[in-house]
Amino acid sequence: MPTIDHIIRSNVELSTRAKQVCGMFDVPIDKKNELHWQINAPIEDKEWNIGLIVGPSGSGKSTIGKHLYPDLIDKKLEWTGNCVIDDFDSSFSLEEITKACSSVGFNTIPAWLRPYEVLSNGEKFRVEMARRILEEEDLIVVDEFTSVVDRQVAQIGSHAIQKYIRKTGKKFIALSCHYDIIDWLQPDWIIDPASQSFNWRSLRQRPKVECEIKRVEYSEWKKFSKYHYMSADLNKAARCFGLFINNQICAFAGILHRPSITGGWKAVSRVVTLPDWQGLGLAFALIDTIGSAYTSLGWKFRNYPAHPSFIKSHKKAKVWKNCGQSKPSKGCKVVSVGKAIRYPFVFEYRGTKMNKEQAKLFVGG
Repeated sequence: MPTIDHIIRSNVELSTRAKQVCGMFDVPIDKKNELHWQINAPIEDKEWNIGLIVGPSGSGKSTIGKHLYPDLIDKKLEWTGNCVIDDFDSSFSLEEITKACSSVGFNTIPAWLRPYEVLSNGEKFRVEMARRILEEEDLIVVDEFTSVVDRQVAQIGSHAIQKYIRKTGKKFIALSCHYDIIDWLQPDWIIDPASQSFNWRSLRQRPKVECEIKRVEYSEWKKFSKYHYMSADLNKAARCFGLFINNQICAFAGILHRPSITGGWKAVSRVVTLPDWQGLGLAFALIDTIGSAYTSLGWKFRNYPAHPSFIKSHKKAKVWKNCGQSKPSKGCKVVSVGKAIRYPFVFEYRGTKMNKEQAKLFVGG
């Protein structure tokens, strides 16, 4: 595709009303309406994974998309009305499907078991992207990308999607009227129909997100309980912490004391990130900070994840030591599904320790 050269001609018979409009607004009376896009776009010259066609409404994004990829741009997804996890093509394993959902930031397992129509706009956007990336061939073209979600979801979702696209080695082209996703989607090239321009773009670090982590009241758990993948319960003895962005709580952690004859340790009981903020690694920013505080005060700090993607992320994190899988003590009940029993893993924080005085203030009494 070295050059885009596309013309739309509309032969219009001017009615009395149309002539009046021409006179009122000093529009030249011409029976031929012509729109012409001529853009040099040498995307075949380099290797790439992500392209972006971006511009204001009416600038010609969809026209160019349909001109270049007529068989791909209007692909529609069918939703059965059953839980969305069943809407993925049957040729894919459950492991492949859950990996795709987690990779685009659709990590709320209870939402996997709901029909598409009851999901939030942000959840619909992410599960659609998971299906497209998994089910479609090497090139995925998405029109109106991020148009129906708020800008926060658009940016964070774009970041999660671009990571997954690059990891799978596929090619993805987004058509969008929003320039604010550029630094998050990290496109390798950009076509702007309004200026009829094409530019290569190098991979850069995503924008920084300033956050604050502090103690919170137990009552904050109500905002997060329905999103936890195992249980909505949290022990009343839990010491609670929240991660805030722009004074809005986005992630929550409940910490419990686990007693033993040697004094015990501190353990993560619940950690949840709200759906709109999934994909940025906020859960680790939260529990790493808490771990840094407790270990500086002489405590061991452990987490017991059972969510597959959370386990995988812990294994990759340098500050968490994998202590193996946790087996229940004698007499404990084990919840199983069919013949399958899932034991959580045990990870112990081994990262940098917080200043002791600062840790005392952070953890509180």
